[in-house]
Amino acid sequence: MGARFAVTGGRRGWTRTILTAVGVGLGVCLLLTAASVPHLLESRDDRVEGRYVIPVMHGEAKPSERSFLFVETETLYRGDTIRGTVLRPDGGRAPVPPGLAKLPGPGEMAVSPALADLLASPEGALLKDRLPYRITATIGDQGLVGPSELFYYAGSASLQAASSERSDGFGSPMGSDPMNAVLLLVIVMACVVLLLPVAVFIATATRFGSEQRDRRLAALRLVGSDRAMTRRIAAGESLCESLFGLVAGLGIFMLVRQLAGSVTVWGVNLFPSDLMPNPGLAALIAVVVPACAIAVTLFTLRGVSIEPLGVVRNTAPRRRRLWWRVLLPVAGLALLLPLAGQIDMNDSDIASYQIVGGSLLLLLGITALLPWLVEAVVGRLRGGPVSWQLAVRRLQLSSGTASRAVSGIMVAAAGGIALQMLFTSMQSDFMKPTGMDTARAQLFTSVPGADGTTSREIIEKYAATKGVTGVIGTIEAYAERPGPRRSGESYIPTAGITVGDCPSLRELAKLPSCKDGDVFIASKHGKLRPPDEDPAQPGAQVDLHTRYGAVKETEPELWRIPATAEAVDTRTHPMGRMDITGILATPSTIDVSKLQDATTTAMIRLDPKVPDAAEHARNTAAAINPVTDVRTMQNFERDSRYSSVRTGLFVGAAVTMLVVAASMFVSTVEQLRERRRLLSVLVAFGTPRATLSWSVLWQTAVPIVMGLALAITTGIGLGLALLRMIDKQVTDWWAFLPVTGVGAGLILLVTALSLPPLWRMTRPDGLRTE
Repeated sequence: MGARFAVTGGRRGWTRTILTAVGVGLGVCLLLTAASVPHLLESRDDRVEGRYVIPVMHGEAKPSERSFLFVETETLYRGDTIRGTVLRPDGGRAPVPPGLAKLPGPGEMAVSPALADLLASPEGALLKDRLPYRITATIGDQGLVGPSELFYYAGSASLQAASSERSDGFGSPMGSDPMNAVLLLVIVMACVVLLLPVAVFIATATRFGSEQRDRRLAALRLVGSDRAMTRRIAAGESLCESLFGLVAGLGIFMLVRQLAGSVTVWGVNLFPSDLMPNPGLAALIAVVVPACAIAVTLFTLRGVSIEPLGVVRNTAPRRRRLWWRVLLPVAGLALLLPLAGQIDMNDSDIASYQIVGGSLLLLLGITALLPWLVEAVVGRLRGGPVSWQLAVRRLQLSSGTASRAVSGIMVAAAGGIALQMLFTSMQSDFMKPTGMDTARAQLFTSVPGADGTTSREIIEKYAATKGVTGVIGTIEAYAERPGPRRSGESYIPTAGITVGDCPSLRELAKLPSCKDGDVFIASKHGKLRPPDEDPAQPGAQVDLHTRYGAVKETEPELWRIPATAEAVDTRTHPMGRMDITGILATPSTIDVSKLQDATTTAMIRLDPKVPDAAEHARNTAAAINPVTDVRTMQNFERDSRYSSVRTGLFVGAAVTMLVVAASMFVSTVEQLRERRRLLSVLVAFGTPRATLSWSVLWQTAVPIVMGLALAITTGIGLGLALLRMIDKQVTDWWAFLPVTGVGAGLILLVTALSLPPLWRMTRPDGLRTE
């Protein structure tokens, strides 16, 4: 009979059922998405590992029919990362990477669909110069991490063994160290914070239309049903509506699954096949959601006396009790506080169940405290404008509905504040300063293996590039003391040689004066080391042909350091690495073509007023050598795992907030629908619709203000408990502002979206009844 009530009763009955199904369905969709995370991570890892190029050990790197040379490249284009692998097979049976039918030939390139679209668009015009290959194939899904990934394989006939690696296959498990306990804590808390609001809303959605349902149950009592029967009928109706919600949630999930490939959130995108719920978790959702609907229905009816002549709840309600509501957060803190100082960065395990239990009790406690707080406050409010009085009177009669509407946002805000405090206090452990001076240069590039003459040309090309205002360009090599090793020496002493113009050398050392033809010897505090330890001495002779102390393979190339070479103090390197020491020479003092194994480095200054200046510089680097690595200089470097967890949290938080906001809109519309006749009566008696609109805003604002105040208090308390676990101090007491701002903004947006339905429901035909 309860199931029949859910699908009969005309338009109003179906409207109630549809709203409940949509509300439950949104929550089920997010739960199914969460249940897909294990398969999602496994699928992405399999694809990443499947295309991993297995490098051959250096001693075994000999050409064969199955081997190939490769270089992995990475470049940025207008903020997007483009990765690729340049290949040159040694024989005719070289393996083919996943997603391709054959290896690209010399000058050919296989690209991902997203990269193909970018190169074919006007926005990719600059990028075409950087990838001078002919597109001959498209990489299949099994060879990509995601559908929007920018990735390519290119064939090259000029790839040399000296500047590349050799491999004989693709696909290898990339083992990783266990995740440290601090990141595990963040992941556990993220799961609680992201999924608990969904559970709260599902419980709220199952109570849609409760007032209408209670009136119908009173009619059933009038025709002879007893109290137990009415409760079973109410449970059957909720069960039917929750089953509709499961079907709706599955439908929404399938729609989201199909759209997943076209949406990118915080740089993450998925293939539809990645979103595959774990069968066990999906079965658990199918059982728990209907059970939750029945339990909530029976729980809400425990304090309602349904009699043949009406529902006793329509009279003055009994005041809510406080003691058990306070007991929940107190029990949560009792579980969390003993863990103070128990989590260390070097550990790989945490008390997950205790942390989850304590956090759940603490966050659920505020959902129980909010109705009591709203009732206690609004019961003392008097006077004010008509819109305010209408809102206050409605809250005084039924504050529970308004409190339930904001409970999901409140739980999400409290958990978000705690996580934000945790992130801001621990980020120093995962973000280390690089020491790079981004005011002196913005890009760094290095080309190993170039001879001296080519190196000078490379620097000149960078200097002539559009948008480049300066280049700290140097040619770096090594020299050693002539002759064999002496008695007692394990190696021949070597010294670095850095060749550059005066402006570039001034960036590396404190030069008193400089002109072409000068030579300097740089060392810490300008103090020369003993000659038997360092061959860089004024007037000394050095050998430019060296293999860093290994057995000599070439004839010596002797060069004498001028006796006028002055000792100078080093200067902090713009890249933040070890300061340059050894011989600093201007171009005319040494024949750079005789330097052996020279490396050309260029630190490039860009003009911020020139659009795409960095892209022009990267194009120049690619023209010099297609596999040249260009690094963006930055002040801080994040730990990759920390960045992955942070990105995942942001993606999950964005999706959760959107779902909670959408479900809150459904809840608001459902409340307005139940009061449609009352609103129409008020308009018929002359109440302006603007007054009603303001009253709706006040009805939402009052619980919101109290809820956010409670969320801030609880969030800070939970954040302090989490920080005590990892023995950290609060670094930002204002971390709650962004989270509460987003929560308040979403609620205001939902209120604004509910105004058009309000105006439609206040038309005169709303007075019609049967």
